[in-house]
Amino acid sequence: MGNKLSDNTGIDFVVTWVDGSDKAWQADKAKYSGSAADDDRPERYRDWELLKYWFRGVEKYAPWVNKIHFVTYGHLPKWLNISNPKINIVRHKDYIPDEYLPTFNSHVIEFHMHRIKGLSERFVYFNDDMFVVGKIFESDFFCGDYPNDMLAFQPVVANPANPVMSHLYLNNALVLSKYFDKRNNVKKQPGKYFKIGYPPMYFLYNILELAFPKFTGFYTVHGPFPFNKSTFELVWEKEKELLEETSRHRFRSSEDVSPYLIREWKKLLGEFNPVNIQRKFRYFDVKDNNTSLVSTLEKHKTKIVCINDANAAIDFERAKREITCAFNKILPHKSSFEY
Repeated sequence: MGNKLSDNTGIDFVVTWVDGSDKAWQADKAKYSGSAADDDRPERYRDWELLKYWFRGVEKYAPWVNKIHFVTYGHLPKWLNISNPKINIVRHKDYIPDEYLPTFNSHVIEFHMHRIKGLSERFVYFNDDMFVVGKIFESDFFCGDYPNDMLAFQPVVANPANPVMSHLYLNNALVLSKYFDKRNNVKKQPGKYFKIGYPPMYFLYNILELAFPKFTGFYTVHGPFPFNKSTFELVWEKEKELLEETSRHRFRSSEDVSPYLIREWKKLLGEFNPVNIQRKFRYFDVKDNNTSLVSTLEKHKTKIVCINDANAAIDFERAKREITCAFNKILPHKSSFEY
C-alpha cells in the first residue's frame, strides 16, 4: 500500500479533559463506583489547572493545527474562549452511544473518537498531561497519510503497583496475535523493526524477542498519538464485540483493551513511517522533587513533555505550585483560547 499524500491535508488535535471537582460529575461517578476491578484512583481525576498552558503551547508552537476537538464530560473551564474558530467543543454525549454513558473510563472516551463530527482523517490525540513546549511541525507526526512511530517488542511486565496496566498490555497482544504472526511480520518489514536511528534498546528488544514465536507485548512511547481515523473504523469492524464490551465498563478495568491496540495494529500493517519519535519527547512522573522536570521546561530541552500524575503520596499542592510556576515562565501570555 503506497504512502501517498493525503487529499485531506489538515491535521486535527484531540484533547480530553475532566474537571474532577465538578459536583454533577462527582454525583454521576458515585453512582457507579465500587467494583474492585475498576481503576478509580483519585489521581486519575484531580485537576492540576495546567490546561491553559496546553492551549498556549499549541497556539505558539503548532499554529498550523487545523482544528482542536476539546473532549469533555460536559463541564468547561471558565476561562475557555469557546468562540475561537479553531476549537470544537465535544461532549461525551455528542459522540459516544448513550448506552455507554456516563463513562469514567478513558478507553471508552478514546475508542469512540473516530465518531467525532468533523474529525480529520489524520489527527493527533493528546491526554491533557501532554504539553507542546517547543516548535513542532506536521512532519513530526505524519509523512503523507501515515503516522510517524516506532515498532518494537517488549514483554508485558507483571507490575503489582499498577496491575490494570499489565492486563491491558497483555489483552492487546492477545487480540493482535489473532491477526498477525510475529515472525512473519518481522520478515515482511524488517526495516521497520531495525531502523537506523531508533533508540539502541529497540534493536536489543527486537533481537531478543525473535527467540519467542508469539507476541509478548509491545514497547510504545507514552506521548501524543498520531492516528488515522480509518484505523479505528477497521478495528471496530474486526473486533466490534470486544470494543463494545470494553465500552460497557464505566471505569478502566483489567478486562479492557486500550487504544494502544489501534496504534500497534497500524504498525503491524506496516502503515507507518519508522522515525525515532523519542528525540522530541520527554516523560516525567510527578514526584515530591521535580527539579529535572522544571529544568526541562525552563531550559526548553524538548518539544513535547508528558507530566504523569501516578503518585497519590506526593504533596499535591506543593508540586502543583512548582510546575505551574515553570509553565508560567515559558508561556506567560494568554492565548486566543482564553478570555
